[in-house]
Amino acid sequence: MAASSAFVSTFVSPQTLSFLPKSSSSPRLLLPTNMRMVRTVTLATASKPATGTRAPRGIMKPRSVTPEMQAVVGVPEISRTQALKQIWAYIKEHNLQDPENKKMINCDEKLKKIFGGKDRIGFLEIAGLISPHFL
Repeated sequence: MAASSAFVSTFVSPQTLSFLPKSSSSPRLLLPTNMRMVRTVTLATASKPATGTRAPRGIMKPRSVTPEMQAVVGVPEISRTQALKQIWAYIKEHNLQDPENKKMINCDEKLKKIFGGKDRIGFLEIAGLISPHFL
């Protein structure tokens, strides 16, 4: 009721009633002009609290890798995110980034096996080139 009264009082006030056609047979409707719309506060219900950690999924799930990849990362089973971290650590450790263009990587023999025999690759290519090595 409050919402509909506020709506009506917004559009039908004593000032706007003067523009309405006057008929002698209908009584004049006067509504209070100090009515305001009231919003109701609702509480958001939270989902169930976490009872434990769930098993890793997607790129976080450890997968077995090929022997070529295992030679670089050092473990037989690893997640994609951890594999990328290990490959970057290997690149930094062996100073394989091109000093002129840090976006390019000069591959040694181990990395050539992973990256399809290429001598140089861009750092954006790494994620795509390691995909075939996850079994």
